Amino acid sequence: MSDGRSTPRQQHRDARTAAIVEVARRLLGEVGPGQLSLRAVARELDLVPSAVYRYFSGRDHILTELITDGYRRLGGAVAGAEDALPRDDLPARWRSVWTATRDWGVRHPHEWALLYGSPVPGYAAPTETVAPATLVVGRLARVVFDARERGRPRPEGAPPLPPGTRADAEQVTAGLPALGITAPAQVDPVDVVLVLDAWTHLVGTVSFELFGHYVNAIAHPQEHLELVADDWSRRLGLDATAA
Repeated sequence: MSDGRSTPRQQHRDARTAAIVEVARRLLGEVGPGQLSLRAVARELDLVPSAVYRYFSGRDHILTELITDGYRRLGGAVAGAEDALPRDDLPARWRSVWTATRDWGVRHPHEWALLYGSPVPGYAAPTETVAPATLVVGRLARVVFDARERGRPRPEGAPPLPPGTRADAEQVTAGLPALGITAPAQVDPVDVVLVLDAWTHLVGTVSFELFGHYVNAIAHPQEHLELVADDWSRRLGLDATAA
């Protein structure tokens, strides 16, 4: 019966896998995802290519690992920032998701580009990347759900949803448990759409900064991001004074 401890062989495999991923992550910043290859990784590790292929079947396999690892590390950074705040300070929790996301992107621009930049030619992300990709938006949703459970309604004024958009929101809501996102018994479809829109705004704002689209326009991106985050906070009724 196993006592839960890994064998020396498994420890060696885990260490070699981690080394391969670390080198691939570094090469990602040097050559980009389109030029990443396991042969290049093998050269950096002074291994024959066949040794690396024992761990990863090809470029797409290592890209999937980099993508899922990137999403998890981004999600971990966001979770750490949001968890550190008082549960009743909903505006601060909401803003922390935005600022922690930006901070991670600024520190890891090449990984951000892999997650949110142009698609890699010839690569199709498998379904295993879906759940890690929702870690940030899951945090945004949690703050909004907490606001509703605390009796903080969304300000009036949101337009009614078209039938197709409402159906999309209901489909998203039905899939939340599978993504590990705890939702109230009753979820307003408008809230779902607004959270998705806020997530899009968050990713777009950080991407505009990192990809150079704010040159000669936004010289203080941190302040700008916080302004956008706080605007969404008001629109969603997270501040107790807005209730």
